[in-house]
This record gives sequence, structure tokens and C-alpha cells, in this order.
Amino acid sequence: LGRMKPVIVVHGGAGRIFKEREEGSRAGVVRAALRGYGILKRGGSALDAVEEAVQSMEDDPHFNAGCGSVLNEKGEVEMDAIIMDGKNLDSGAVSAVKCIANPIKLARLVMEKTKHMLLTDSGAHLFAQAMGIPETPGEKLITERSQERWKKNLEPDSNPEEFQKDLGTVGAVAIDSEGNVACATSTGGLSNKLIGRVGDTACIGSGGYADNRSGATSTTGHGESIMKVVLARLILYHMEQGMSPEMAADTALDYMKTRVGGLGGVIVVNNSGEWAARFSTKQMSWATVKDDQLHYGIYAGERHTKPVDETHLKVRDSE
Repeated sequence: LGRMKPVIVVHGGAGRIFKEREEGSRAGVVRAALRGYGILKRGGSALDAVEEAVQSMEDDPHFNAGCGSVLNEKGEVEMDAIIMDGKNLDSGAVSAVKCIANPIKLARLVMEKTKHMLLTDSGAHLFAQAMGIPETPGEKLITERSQERWKKNLEPDSNPEEFQKDLGTVGAVAIDSEGNVACATSTGGLSNKLIGRVGDTACIGSGGYADNRSGATSTTGHGESIMKVVLARLILYHMEQGMSPEMAADTALDYMKTRVGGLGGVIVVNNSGEWAARFSTKQMSWATVKDDQLHYGIYAGERHTKPVDETHLKVRDSE
């Protein structure tokens, strides 16, 4: 069997990225991509790589996932996450979870330690306890910025819809040297959302999908719109019909925009290692590593390329 060249692609959310957060968003997706690629380079699995990349962004307060998540109407953090293995279509997800630092880790445990695919709220909490995942006090996940936004959105003349433009889901897709694909997606959801609101992220086929027969994708953007068109699965459907990752992504995003007026972004890798990072919003932070070349950007048409050397990967791993 010819060994595949591993590829990882990550996104840090589609929407509007404010000037003062641009640098941090770029650095954050690059770090996540390099950490995931480090695993792939050492012969690790696509599953481990996407989990590692997403965990890196959950721990980074620049992104709306894990620490830095936006707050619901009551001022609490409720998070959703999904992971999927393209080999056998196994998947694990959690929704509306509180007080844990890394929902993606919990999603992986749901996939591997239960017969189920999705655990929610208090059930997910009990499962986390049973698995020995330490509890993180809710306020530890709340940044000053999330707090300020929440307060602003509570004002009678505020328009939370306006603030939804900087939707920061995080995600990763990868193909490893064995040719297996995987996806992972994690989010804090919409600012000032109703208690118990679950978006596309935890929903298989919407927030992400992975199938070795076609590829893997992770989505970001307006959750309700993404769910209406089952965006992740739609992209893979287009690839099954022979489209390239880029064409499939653009076609699906265009359909979501014309059909339901929804904006978003996606990252895609197909089973031969071609990748795409596409978005219909103003911006989306993304990064990819393939053939030891790092590519990254935020604006439409923006693409920086740098060689990745061993020292780079070693430094990232030891951080």
C-alpha cells in the first residue's frame, strides 16, 4: 500500500474578526495546525491529530470554544463538540456541557467508551465525572470579552444578531499516512442564546462529517442555517459526485446562502489529500499543513505560505 502524505486543515471560526484579534487568531490556527501535523508526521492517527488541534484552540481564549466561549442568556458557558472517524463512521458528541475545559476530549470518550453518539447537559456531566475528567469552575472559562459582550447584548436597544457576525466555532480535518480521515468541531455557540440551545456543531452531518470513501469536513457559521442544509454531509455528497474539495465547498456554501440566507465557512480534505478552506462570511481564520508547507489566512484570497521545519514542530509540541 502506498503511504498517504498526511494533511491537516484547521479553522478558528467564520464571521468577522476584529482588527485587534487578528494576530491572535492567526497565531492560534497556525499553532493548532502545527500541533496536529506533528502527530501525523510521527505516524499518528487523523483522529488524534484533529483532537489535538481542536484542544489547542479550546485552550486559546481568542476562540469561541472551551476557554473564551460566549455566554448564554443567563451568563453561563454551554459548549458543543463532535468528533468523527472516517474509517467506520464512529462518532461522539456532547452538547450544552458546562464546567469542562475540553469538550472535544469528552466527545472522543463518548465515541470510544459508550454505545452512544451524543450525550447532553447533565448526562454529559455525569459521564465526564465517571471518566475522571476534572471539573473546571465555570468562571475559569469566561473571559472579560465574553462578559462584556453578554452585558452589551442585554441592553434593551442591543441587537445580538449584529454580534453573531463573529461566530467562532473551531474545527479540524485530517488525513493520516494510512489514508484514514477524521473531523473535529467545538464551539461555545451563539452569544446570549437561550439556555439549552444546541447548534449545528454537535449534530452529525451538520457540524462535521468524515468518511474514508470521500473525505472529511468541519463547518462554522450560523448554526441554524447549517443544520437546515446539513452542510458537512452536503459537501461530501458533492465530492462523491466528482467535485474537488474547493468546488464542493463553494457549491454547498452558495446553496446555503441562496436557499436559507445563511453564511458560514468550511474546511475540507478529500481521500486523496486535496484540501480546501472556503467561506461566505467576511473572514475565517484557517491554516493547513501539507508536504511540510504551512498555509494560512483570514481574508478572502489571503494565503501565506511558509516551510515547516523539524524545530518548528518540536517547539510547538513542547509548548
